[in-house]
Amino acid sequence: MSKPSTEPVLTETEDAPPRRRSRGRIAGITLFSVVAGVVVLALVTTGFLAYTVQRSFPQVSGEVAVAGLGDEVTVQRDALGIPTITATTAEDLFYAQGYVHAQDRFWEMDFRRHVTGGRLSELFGESQLETDKFLRTLGWRAIAEEEVEALDETTRAHYESYADGVNAYLADHDGADVSLEYAVLGLQNADYEIEPWTPADSVAWLKAMAWDLRSNIEEETERAVVAADLPAEEMAQLYPGYPFERNPVIVPSISTAPEAVAATTEDIAADAATAAIEWSEVDGVIEAVGELVGGAGEGIGSNSWVVSGHLTESGMPLLANDPHLGASLPSVWHQVGLKCRIVTDACAYDVAGFGFAGVPGVIIGHNDRIAWGFTNLTTDVTDLYLEKIEDDGYWRDGVLEPLEERTETLKVAGGEDVELVIRSTAHGPIVSGLTEDFTAIAADPYTGDTDDIDEPVDAPEGDYAVSLKWTALEPGTTPGAIFAMNRAQDFAEFRAAAQLFAVPAQNLVYADVDGNIGYQTPGSLPIRGAGDGSMPQPGWDSAYDWQGFIPFEELPVLYNPDEGYIVTANNAIVGDEYPHFLTRDWDHGWRAARIVDLIQRKAAEGPLTADDMRDIQADNGFFLGMRLSGVYAEIETGDESADAALDLLRSWDAQNDPDSAAAAYANVLWSELVDNLFVEGRDEPAPVSDQARLFLVVDGLLRDPQSDWWTNDELDVSSQEELLALTAIDAAERLGELQGENMARWNWGDLHALTLRSDTFGSSGIAPIEWLFNRGPYPVGGGSSVVNATGWTMDEGFATVTVPSMRMVVDLADFDDSRWNHLTGTSGHAFHANYTDQTEAWQEARMTPWAFSRDAVDATTTNTLTLVPAG
Repeated sequence: MSKPSTEPVLTETEDAPPRRRSRGRIAGITLFSVVAGVVVLALVTTGFLAYTVQRSFPQVSGEVAVAGLGDEVTVQRDALGIPTITATTAEDLFYAQGYVHAQDRFWEMDFRRHVTGGRLSELFGESQLETDKFLRTLGWRAIAEEEVEALDETTRAHYESYADGVNAYLADHDGADVSLEYAVLGLQNADYEIEPWTPADSVAWLKAMAWDLRSNIEEETERAVVAADLPAEEMAQLYPGYPFERNPVIVPSISTAPEAVAATTEDIAADAATAAIEWSEVDGVIEAVGELVGGAGEGIGSNSWVVSGHLTESGMPLLANDPHLGASLPSVWHQVGLKCRIVTDACAYDVAGFGFAGVPGVIIGHNDRIAWGFTNLTTDVTDLYLEKIEDDGYWRDGVLEPLEERTETLKVAGGEDVELVIRSTAHGPIVSGLTEDFTAIAADPYTGDTDDIDEPVDAPEGDYAVSLKWTALEPGTTPGAIFAMNRAQDFAEFRAAAQLFAVPAQNLVYADVDGNIGYQTPGSLPIRGAGDGSMPQPGWDSAYDWQGFIPFEELPVLYNPDEGYIVTANNAIVGDEYPHFLTRDWDHGWRAARIVDLIQRKAAEGPLTADDMRDIQADNGFFLGMRLSGVYAEIETGDESADAALDLLRSWDAQNDPDSAAAAYANVLWSELVDNLFVEGRDEPAPVSDQARLFLVVDGLLRDPQSDWWTNDELDVSSQEELLALTAIDAAERLGELQGENMARWNWGDLHALTLRSDTFGSSGIAPIEWLFNRGPYPVGGGSSVVNATGWTMDEGFATVTVPSMRMVVDLADFDDSRWNHLTGTSGHAFHANYTDQTEAWQEARMTPWAFSRDAVDATTTNTLTLVPAG
C-alpha cells in the first residue's frame, strides 16, 4: 500500500516540480505561509536562535521545589543524560519519572497524545483530518479511559503520580520554555495551549504501540486486494507458508514451567471470562498512522535471545534484545533507572531499562533479580469482516441488526469544527471509506471461502462495507503488566505479569540470577471460528466470529531447554502440531536461523561472552546475497560493467558491511531481480512488500529454472539464465547512476544511509526548519532480513527506514557488566548535547556500559538534581 507522510510539509504548488513522497511522510500538509518561512529564516540567522533553543534545556543539577512531592528525590544523570531516579515511596518515584520525561521529551509526549486521541488537526490544521477520522474511528483514547477506570488501586496510583510529576514540570514551563517545537508551532497556531497530562494519555500510547505491532493487517489487506486479479496458483507461489523444514521455531515442545502467580486479583479478574473458554490523503491512512506511532514497514520486528550459563564464560545467563521499529528522532525509547531508596513491599522497585516517554515504568530491561526482552509475536490479532449494510442496519445470521453509531467533533486549527459519524457492527468499527484499500475491498469483495471472487457465497442484500476486529479495541490489562514485570522476582511472577500483557502480543524472553532462562507467549490471542483470518471474512455469518481467546495455560512456554538457548526473531513460535491457529504470516525465519547458527558456532569455539552477543547483533550476513553469489558464479553477460560487478560477488563474504562495494551491488541486484520477476512487463504486477517472503519465493524459483516466472515477453527473455543476465546488466547500470561508474566508489553504507527526521517538523518543506530538527545522513550496514536489521523498502530505494531501535545485552553474572544503546539520545531537544550523542555508537553497533548498582551509578554520575517538596 502507498505510504503518505505523517509530517507537516508545504503544499505543493502547480509551478513547483513534484516532490517524491518518502515512505512515511504525508505530502500536501499546509503548515506555514511564506511569511512564516521568512520569519524562521531570520530566526535561524540571528543570535536569537541560541536563546530560543537553549531556553527549553532542562535543569539537571541543583535543587527544585515542586508541589505534590512527599519526600526528597534524587535524579542522577550520566554523561549521556540517562537518569537514575531514587525515591522513598513508589508514588514519589513515578512522580519524578513523569517530571524527568517532561524535562526531556514533552513535545514528543504532547504530539503522541494528539495522535492517540485523533486530534492532530488541533495542532496542524485541516490537512490532518483524514488521519484523525481514522484514529477517532478506532477509538484508542476512549478505550484507554475505560482501562484507567478499571485499574486496581496501586496501578492507578502509579499512573496518577506520574501525571502529577508531568504537570509539576508544566506548572513552571510553557510554550518554547518546554520545547523549541512550540516556538515553531506558534508561527501558525499561536493560540495553542498545552493541556495537563492525565493517566489516559499514558495508557493510550500503549494502544498506539499495539497498532504499530499489530502484525498482519497489511498482509491480509494486500491479499484481499490482489486476490481478484491473480490466479490461485500464483497466489500460493507468492504467499508461501513458513519453511518449517529449514528455519527454526521458538518452542519446539512446550515446557512444564513454574505456575504463574497472580500479581493482583483485580487484574486477573478481567481475564477470567476468556481464561475459562474451552478448546474447540485518504489512501495510505493505515501506513500514515503506523508512521505516526513509530513506523510500520519493511523490517518491523525484533531479535531477542537468551543463553544459559552452561554455555557462557561466567556460568550465568546472557540476554540480548534489539527491537526493530521505524527510525524516529528522537528515538521511541528513553533509558532510565528507577530505585526505591529501601526496597520493601510498599516500594518494590529496583529496575532499569528502556521505557516510553509518557508512560511510567520500564518496558524492557532488568531489575535486581530478573531480565527480560521483547520481540513482536506476529500472531494474527486483527481480522477484516465484510459486512452487508442496509439502511441503518447490518445483516447477521439472517437478522437486520441496528448499527451502533456515535458522533464526535474534530476541532481544526484555523478552521471550522468537523462532525464525524462513526458506525460499528458486532465485529468493530466500519473502516471502509476511510482508506483506499479498505474501500477497494468493499467495492470488490473476496473472502477466500469461495472460488467466485466477484461475489462471496450466500451474501444477503445490501451494500458491502469492511469492519475491523482487533484485540486492542477492547479494554485490557496491559497497563498493570508493566509494573508487575518490573517487580517480578522469579519465573512464576514473570509469567503472572505476562498473563496481564494483553496487547501488543509479544514474545517474552527471560533470565534470572539463579541461572534460569525461559520464554512465554502472552497476549489475547483469538480462537477463530470458520475462517483463519488470512482474508476478509463474511460478517453476516456468526460462524466466522471469534470464539474467545486461547487460555493462558495453553500458550507456548519454554523453561531451561536442553539446547541451552532460546531465540526469537519473529519466526514461527510453534509447529503445525500446535492445536490453536496463530497466524499464517510469521516472519519467514532468516534472522532466527542466522542467530541460531552463530550461537552454535561461537559456543563450539568456546564459552560465550557479552562481546559475542554484541557481535551477533552486529552481524550483516545477507542470505539472498550469498544465494545470488552462487547463482551468478558461472554467468557472464558480455557487458563489461556488469561482468566486472559480478566479479565483486565472487570474492564477497556476503556481509552487508557499510564500506562494501559488493554489498551495494548485491542489494541492487536483488532489487532488480525482484522487479524483473514480478513487476516489469507484468499485466498484474505482484506485491513486493515483504522481503522475507520474497527471499523464500525467489529462492524457490532459483531452484526451478522451468518456472513460467522466468519468461517475460516485455523484457524479451524466455529462460532463467537470460533473465538473470539481464538483471545483472540492469543492476550495474542502476548502481552506476546512483554512485558513479567508478566501482571503487561504490559502497553499501551511503546507498543505505539513514536520515534521522523529526516526526513532526522534519519534512516541513522549509530548509531552515528541517535543519533545526533533522540529523544525518548516517551511512549504515545491515539490511532487510539481516540480523543487523536496517530495513529498506523494495520499491522506494535503498535508504534505511526501519532500525534496531535499541540494543542491550544483560549479564546476569553482574548487572554492571551489561551494556546498552539506542538510536538517538536521551534528550528530545534539538541541539542539546544528548540529542543524538548515541547515534555514532548505534551506527557501529557499539554499546556503552550500563551502570546499575548504587556504586556504579554514583561513579558515572555527572549531574544530580534534587527534587524537594514545595513549602
